[in-house]
Parts: sequence; C-alpha cells; structure tokens
Amino acid sequence: MRRLLFISTFLLLITSVLRAQDTSENNDRIRDKMTEFIRRRLDLNKDEIKKFTPVFHRYFKEWRSTLKDFKGNPDRLLLQQKLIDLRIRYRDEFKPIIGEQKSNKVFDEQQRFIQAVRKLRNDQRADIRTNRQRRAMKQ
Repeated sequence: MRRLLFISTFLLLITSVLRAQDTSENNDRIRDKMTEFIRRRLDLNKDEIKKFTPVFHRYFKEWRSTLKDFKGNPDRLLLQQKLIDLRIRYRDEFKPIIGEQKSNKVFDEQQRFIQAVRKLRNDQRADIRTNRQRRAMKQ
C-alpha cells in the first residue's frame, strides 16, 4: 500500500513538473517537487526536513544558475567542473544535517528525478507523435 502511494505521488509530481515552463514560478515548483522527491527517497525525518529544505533550495538555485550561465557555452568540461565544485560544497553543508551517507545520495536522487522527468517527457512526445500520425492516416 505504501509503495502504491509512493508511486502514485511520484507520477503526480512528475506530471506537474512536465507542465512547467521556464519561469521563476515554475522553477520554484520544479524545485519543490525535486526536494519532495529527494526527501522521500532519503527517508528524512521531520527535523532533517526542516534543516535540509532551505539548504537544498539554495543549492538548487545555484545549480540552475550555473546551468543557465553555461547554456550555449561549448566548454562542457568547465561546466562539469563548476557543477562538481557546487556539489562538493553543498555535500559538506548537507553532512551535519542528514549524515555523510545521505548527503552523498542527494545528488544521485537528483539525477534519478531528472531522468524520470526526461523519460516521461519523451514518452509524452512519442504519444503526441503517434496520435498525429494516426490522425493524418485517417484523413
């Protein structure tokens, strides 16, 4: 039952993220959905959540800013280095709050969230293409 609830919540979160556009309000929604996803996956308690959330929000803001700053920049290695530096800095901030093991897993769960969103987007795009092809064949 718990697993079913988690899966349905996850799908609901992903669906709402897919509707998001690149605006500040929608970035906040994506950030909140990602935060919720990570908190659930790491099984944080209430005290950890209270301390973790503002730090993760700061990390998310810097992460998005770094990605934006390097958009269109051909130097992918420099972007990767900036992201690694950011992760190391925030991992050290997460450690006293959630412990060393969980602080290392934050970034793995972030990647899982991003991959799930991408997969869902690709699936939706494929469904749209299929529906267009079916309509074109009917005409």
